[in-house]
Amino acid sequence: MRVKRGVAHLKRRRNLLKKVKGFRWRRKSSIRLGRQAAIRAGQHAYRHRRLKKRDFRGLWQIRINAAARQHDLSYSRFMDGLKKANIVIDRKMLAELAANHPESFAAIIAKIK
Repeated sequence: MRVKRGVAHLKRRRNLLKKVKGFRWRRKSSIRLGRQAAIRAGQHAYRHRRLKKRDFRGLWQIRINAAARQHDLSYSRFMDGLKKANIVIDRKMLAELAANHPESFAAIIAKIK
């Protein structure tokens, strides 16, 4: 008895079309173009999951720098002061404090100075 693979074939196509739902033009409905689009989308997603980490770190540095400069400190002097004062707070939390809790950030700067 031979194995007929129609069910698996249709399932694979259905899953692909689910993946490319919302894409533009024929890439959302055509199997061939959809497959190419899904592969490329996966490559971009993989790369950007790594780039996201760099982008956010840069954003946090910019926010910390802006807040530190309001207290007459550059970013590098601020970070140096944190290390010398043995204050261990990551950049994400420092940026959060700088943006939403300026009084706490000012207290940290007072300890550094």
